[in-house]
Amino acid sequence: MHAAATDIRLGLIIGSVRAERFGPVVAAWVQQRIEAHGGIDLDVIDLADFSIPVGLDGSGDTGRLCARIAAADAFVVVTPEYNHGYPGYLKIAIDAVVDEWQAKPLGFVSYGGLAGGSRSVEQLRPVFAELQVVTVRDAVAFPGVWERFDDAGRLPDPERHERAAASMLDQVLWWAEALRAARRSVVAA
Repeated sequence: MHAAATDIRLGLIIGSVRAERFGPVVAAWVQQRIEAHGGIDLDVIDLADFSIPVGLDGSGDTGRLCARIAAADAFVVVTPEYNHGYPGYLKIAIDAVVDEWQAKPLGFVSYGGLAGGSRSVEQLRPVFAELQVVTVRDAVAFPGVWERFDDAGRLPDPERHERAAASMLDQVLWWAEALRAARRSVVAA
């Protein structure tokens, strides 16, 4: 599946907000793959830059986050695995946005210990399904993430992960084109 994407706006969401997080390193690697892929207008959405209240009362940066999600045609979520699950603040951010997620595709890049974040991804799939988000099958996982990247944020042996990222991006972009056309046809009707 290869996408002939043009001007797809992709939100790259960094899902961890911890002070000592590794997410920005992984996200920088993903950003390089996205930029190399081409045909994508990238918006990096670092949740650490947002103040979303736990009570989801619309205060804080909720409106700003909703606007960024609404403007995107597709998403890639970079998520760690914390205690066999995804970060709580990521769930708060997801729940702060409702209609803006609908009918858009999403891919995952996960990282962590032995499971490489795969348990967090499997828990996030039904959360996004409830919001009518299409999650793509292919994903990128980094088990033992701290040993995979060098001090400069590079992968010494990147081939397998680069193939996985290209496949995931192709799927996200294919769905982005199809769903954007469908959203436009519904609005025009």
